[in-house]
Amino acid sequence: MPDTFECPSCGEEVPSDAKACPHCGADGNTGWNEDATRYDGLDLPDAEFDHDDFVKREFGSAAKPHRLSWLWWTVGILLVLALLFFLLGGRPG
Repeated sequence: MPDTFECPSCGEEVPSDAKACPHCGADGNTGWNEDATRYDGLDLPDAEFDHDDFVKREFGSAAKPHRLSWLWWTVGILLVLALLFFLLGGRPG
């Protein structure tokens, strides 16, 4: 029986009598078994992953403009004017 084996989760050498991998913490409950494969289940993108295509599919092809409409500008200006009116003595006597 070998003194060490390769951790199926991180690939580091683990003492054969260890209860968990000292490098990544994997054990029998978290994927330390004969069927476990390295980095299995992480769903990482591979070399063929196209980020631009992903963004286009997820968010649509047309970019939304980052601007405020004239209505919100008008509301903002009116709120500032009302605040100034009350702060600068526009209170009724």
